[in-house]
Amino acid sequence: MTADAIVAGRTSLGIELGSTRIKACLIGEDATVLAAGSHDWENRFEGRVWTYSLEDVWDGIRSAYGDLIGDVERRFDVRLDTVGAIGVSAMMHGYLAFDADDELLVPFRTWRNTTTGRAAAELTDLFGTNIPLRWSVAHVYQAVLDQEPHVPEVRFLTTLAGYVHWKLTGRRVLGVGDASGMFPIDAATGRYDDELLQRFDGIVADAAPALRLGELLPEVLMAGHAAGELTAEGGALLDPSGRLGAGIVFCPPEGDAGTGMVATNAVAPRTGNVSAGTSIFAMVVLERPLERVHHELDLVTTPAGDPVAMVHCNNGASELAAWAAMFGRFATVAGAPVDSDATFDALFREALDGEADAGGLLAYNHLAGEPIAGLDEGRPLFVRTPDSRLTLANFMRAQLYGVFGTLSLGMRVLEDEGVALDLMFAHGGMFRTAGVAQRFLAGALGAPVAVGETASEGGAWGIAVLASYVAHAQEYDLSGYLNDRVFADAGIQVVEPSPEDVAGFAAFLDRYRAGLAVERAAVANMPTGR
Repeated sequence: MTADAIVAGRTSLGIELGSTRIKACLIGEDATVLAAGSHDWENRFEGRVWTYSLEDVWDGIRSAYGDLIGDVERRFDVRLDTVGAIGVSAMMHGYLAFDADDELLVPFRTWRNTTTGRAAAELTDLFGTNIPLRWSVAHVYQAVLDQEPHVPEVRFLTTLAGYVHWKLTGRRVLGVGDASGMFPIDAATGRYDDELLQRFDGIVADAAPALRLGELLPEVLMAGHAAGELTAEGGALLDPSGRLGAGIVFCPPEGDAGTGMVATNAVAPRTGNVSAGTSIFAMVVLERPLERVHHELDLVTTPAGDPVAMVHCNNGASELAAWAAMFGRFATVAGAPVDSDATFDALFREALDGEADAGGLLAYNHLAGEPIAGLDEGRPLFVRTPDSRLTLANFMRAQLYGVFGTLSLGMRVLEDEGVALDLMFAHGGMFRTAGVAQRFLAGALGAPVAVGETASEGGAWGIAVLASYVAHAQEYDLSGYLNDRVFADAGIQVVEPSPEDVAGFAAFLDRYRAGLAVERAAVANMPTGR
């Protein structure tokens, strides 16, 4: 019985800190979801920096875990006193710098910050591989270039997942996928590239002579390795009631990109996944190295260390959600209130009746800067010409196309490199309405798109699966474990791209590229703030 399995701890717990929601997910031995909890939160723009406070981190984790405990009790009438394994995942990159006393030196700088332009450009030239603005090494080097007074005091650098894992277990480690968004990984060793570490130390030798970056970064671990155990102090942080005892094994902490790949079984070459939330990104597992350096592409890894090309866009579905909220409010004031899920469902289904090219309408979802589009800052825009066809169906199709616009610019670069893609998996809340966002994404990519039953569970489920994998890593590699133990009987719906949608999106994307001039003008002439 499921209740007996929960009491006996034959379960795995995944915790993921996303951009707008912290999720906790409890799975059984067959990877089915037994219970879930969540907590909504938002980043803050303080001192021209996108950030979250560490107090909000722990308040949110406790809230999500408490919500999960309540879900277990409601569903199974048992108390959750233990689990078999735990994993932590979070948004990647950014800058969390601690001193010798383990105190945070400056507020957490998230992936969303685009203030590292000079550092990213110089490191890309120095390393011969693309270093995006949001990568941790770019933040470190920018702090050196800006002569920030805290730099000599730095003794440890990590990501958000690495920080939470450290506090729960005492271990300063990272999964290789998350680590690959801090500093380039050597494919031969599965560790940070030693030659590039030496180049970095050399370029900062005059400005920060005591800085040895390799000594500050977390240890890198592959999926399947035990990465520590819950300490008594960590248990108190997660569950102040004291019911969750010490000694529970952890998998390596991972980034949301890696857990998204696991959640969609996209860890083998010629597969990929798209994860859509506040940001949107595509991960494509490579068969061979890319021939050239491309600023549109990150080179990262799967949780097992295989090379991946990543197209990361800072802006995902937030602008779409804002429009849906406005339409939901209209329904309320019109005397016909509907809940949020029903609003999204109605609007998405209306988009199916739109013209294939969205009727000449354009939507830009750029709330923040977007490096792929050449934007240091963002301005969300809806643009049309006098002869465009403004209907609700076309409007919603344009908004959905706009979520995939910048992503498609990066994916065209992979096409030019000759990267083959047999199947793209998609996950995230916007894919819950069957056959809409999935269909439009297939048209945007010109490739089949699969959505599974766990599509809306996302990375919290993915990191729970990685936690469960620790007990089976001697028997399976990660791809084999997912195929044989997790996805063998999974319900997956595949949508093939229709020629009409492919042609329609291509026409939209041509206008989208041309319309970026309007976006740049808005950034130049419309300052933020009221």
